[in-house]
Amino acid sequence: MPTLSSKTITYEQLAKVIDHSLLRPELTEADVLAGCELAARYHVATVCVKPCDVKLAKAALRYSDVLVSTVVGFPHGSNVTAIKVAEAQQAMDDGALELDMVLNIGQLRSGKQDYVRQDIQAVCDAAHRRGVKVKVIFENAYLTDEEKIIACKLSEAAGADWVKTSTGFAAGGATLEDLRLMRANVSEHVQVKAAGGVRTLAALLDVIDAGVTRSGATATATILDDFKRMKEGEPLAEPNPDSASESY
Repeated sequence: MPTLSSKTITYEQLAKVIDHSLLRPELTEADVLAGCELAARYHVATVCVKPCDVKLAKAALRYSDVLVSTVVGFPHGSNVTAIKVAEAQQAMDDGALELDMVLNIGQLRSGKQDYVRQDIQAVCDAAHRRGVKVKVIFENAYLTDEEKIIACKLSEAAGADWVKTSTGFAAGGATLEDLRLMRANVSEHVQVKAAGGVRTLAALLDVIDAGVTRSGATATATILDDFKRMKEGEPLAEPNPDSASESY
């Protein structure tokens, strides 16, 4: 697992922490293409697009170093396992190289641990057979700390590559407390992703210091431009008042 620190991180490393999110339901194909162009220009880790946009993003990024990721069982995690696996297979057929799947929140809260683990494992097994990585989304806004810890243990047992805080569409997103809790309850082989609320450079650097190696973002350009300004001793950009409505 990569070890990152806000004090020593380089621009290139910071860019590769970001999954540029293009998941809002109203986004048009033109919006997705513009987002892919931005992602390629800033050399982020991935663009995370809706399943219907995977082929479009794959074509748009074919000459870049940016991967395509997408979501499975999004945003509620309530699809039956067979549908999640079929969704994962289709996404991989279309060109996705990382999958962000939502665990079954209701089943977790009902204490159905075997179901939750098997649900995650079915997607992980399908993905890993094809060299694709899986991030498991908990949706922490709905969970107790005990349930978050259980979700960490189940995700690792099922073969997850990352555990992830949230979809960005619930009432709350990533918190430093949750990220530290998740980092403490998975082994070094499992990485942690933040999602929801990471809208500034300061916020991104804070989550990195909490153990995050990947973060969803829509304010990608502002964050990375601000990092360059910070390194050059220039003032940072003013916060965008519209960013509070954005989800990632």
